[in-house]
Amino acid sequence: MIHYNLFLTTSRKEIHSVKILAVDNEVPALNILSRAILEAQPDADLRSYQRISDVIRAVRMEGFRPDVAFLDIEMPGMSGLELASVIKITYPNVNIIFVTGYSSYALDAMALRPSGYILKPATREKIQIEFENLRNPPARTVPPKAMRVQCFGSFEVFLNEKPLKFSRLKSKELLAYLIDRRGAGSTSSEIAAVLWEDDVYDRSRQKQLSVIRLELMKSLKEIGYEHIIIKNRDAMAVDITAFDCDYYMALDGDSVAVNAFMGEYMMPYSWAEMTTGALTMKFRSL
Repeated sequence: MIHYNLFLTTSRKEIHSVKILAVDNEVPALNILSRAILEAQPDADLRSYQRISDVIRAVRMEGFRPDVAFLDIEMPGMSGLELASVIKITYPNVNIIFVTGYSSYALDAMALRPSGYILKPATREKIQIEFENLRNPPARTVPPKAMRVQCFGSFEVFLNEKPLKFSRLKSKELLAYLIDRRGAGSTSSEIAAVLWEDDVYDRSRQKQLSVIRLELMKSLKEIGYEHIIIKNRDAMAVDITAFDCDYYMALDGDSVAVNAFMGEYMMPYSWAEMTTGALTMKFRSL
């Protein structure tokens, strides 16, 4: 048995570490499958097995509860189809994805209502497609944060699922831009160029930006969330660990968040079009 437990080295490790089971009696095929899974889901808690007895022990005796099980169909003693039935008795909501080198098994496999079906060799692209279309997407294992930011579609901020009101539209747009930057600092001149879409940064524009920043901080302070803004000399940024965000979750590989992206991002801000294009390219290529 090969036991993997890898996590992304980012500031958002609270995203649910998906528990994955990979089974194939052939070592080279199992290694290829395991590598592809970790390339697609770097934060996965992956257990890989060659022997059916070890799989059943892990599931029934050791309490390993997989969110997703990748099963080779043709194995000695007990086929992947039979093993899937055994696992589903214990965990009915497990996502079964069959892996095989023979397309002739597809009809029998579909009778078990699996989440997916992969023809060997397994690749990151094939694995990621299956994760984006799981029959039962894994739930997060940590409570959601009180503040939730919606970037897909129109930009909105919620506190305990109630929309946050901004005294000025530009203050809301400023927060949106900082969130788009994902924690990277932005100077006053950079922010002004984005908010007003010009190169003017004279004294009058500086005063305007100062008012907008103050109004943003006031809105956040009223709900006790002014700490999400990080200031450093002339730069501003957001603390990306202080709130939930569909954009960040999608980039971290959360299948539910990925599926929520329908080609629209931070509407109606024109400066967000570059990120929209990048997200479209990223998720279409998976």
